[in-house]
Amino acid sequence: MQTLPRLRLKKGKEKPLLQRHHWIYSGAVSSMPDALAAEVESSSGQLLGIALLSKGHSIAGHMVAYGSETLEEALRRRLREALALRRRWFDPAQTNAVRLVNAEGDGLPGLIVDSYAGHLVLQISHPALDAIKDKIVSILVELCLPAAVYEKSTSFLRKKSGLAESRGLLYGAERSEVEILENGLKYSVDLLTGQKTGLFLDQREMRSWVRENANGRRVLNCFAYTGGFSVAALAGGAAHVESVEISGRCKEPVEKNLALNGLANHRFVEADAFEFLKTSDMAYDLIILDPPAFVKKKDDIATGFRAYKELNRHVLSKMPSGSILLTCSCSYHVDETLFQNILFRASHEAGRDVRIFGRHRQAHDHPVSIFHPESSYLKSFVLYLI
Repeated sequence: MQTLPRLRLKKGKEKPLLQRHHWIYSGAVSSMPDALAAEVESSSGQLLGIALLSKGHSIAGHMVAYGSETLEEALRRRLREALALRRRWFDPAQTNAVRLVNAEGDGLPGLIVDSYAGHLVLQISHPALDAIKDKIVSILVELCLPAAVYEKSTSFLRKKSGLAESRGLLYGAERSEVEILENGLKYSVDLLTGQKTGLFLDQREMRSWVRENANGRRVLNCFAYTGGFSVAALAGGAAHVESVEISGRCKEPVEKNLALNGLANHRFVEADAFEFLKTSDMAYDLIILDPPAFVKKKDDIATGFRAYKELNRHVLSKMPSGSILLTCSCSYHVDETLFQNILFRASHEAGRDVRIFGRHRQAHDHPVSIFHPESSYLKSFVLYLI
């Protein structure tokens, strides 16, 4: 790879990078080249590593290499480390849909790679990585020997970086759907047109929790998408499950996933979850709320706070005593403390006595770097209603 220009930090601003934090804030930069990537040096000229640059943004750079390692060396080493972690924890005979690269959590900001039964799906959100996409694919093919590599780069962060959406086959033979295993359960995954990379792998552990605790319960799964929680609940012995999803296109994949596992006692409801909850008598023993992100940028926090509060208040005000609510937020800007405060306010306004039974189980394939806690985005609370 080519020789890189240099970005110089202001005096005393190198400490976070020496502690292996990934972000360089614009206020810490003394001089910045007009480039996609640069070597980063302190005010005294000490080489700190390599950053992917985002000129004009509050986060001006994302560190991807430290010390004297090259960009290609960093990519190859971090990909090897990420794959080794997954191979240690996942038995492909039980679970063969796994996140292989979790951006900052694996030391590779701007890159997500998921594997569905040997079919890889990339999300690239940074222009510097977009420019070396072929090299990334080449290393992945070498290390993983995949059947195919797809790209589904459609994230908000990509658009924020000025990149257009990018979808398509990058390697191998195209296959629109793949059947995968998750804790022994079967799911059909749409690699080309499904949301995110095809399945919300970050909720695997909470789907397992639902399966463990659904026996004999009447379950409501709101924002059901392709029915991951619904399948888990019925596999765990739920008496009945209702899946609420605003998109009627989700009915077929939900029913397909149920059929793959020989499951019944289910009803699909095409409706806006907010409207459904306003009119429902809420005669359920277990309710799952896993909405899309209501807060995509910091300016949305106040609006998102109200949306999360109203959503949970509607449910808490009518759920029967002894029932359980699994409620989630995937909004990065709503941290766990703020989300718990939202649930406190929703419980208070609903006039209900509520206990916290549990919190989100972090999956082994979604690690968070101890040096970069900001990359923790998904929160879940298990609430018990008195």
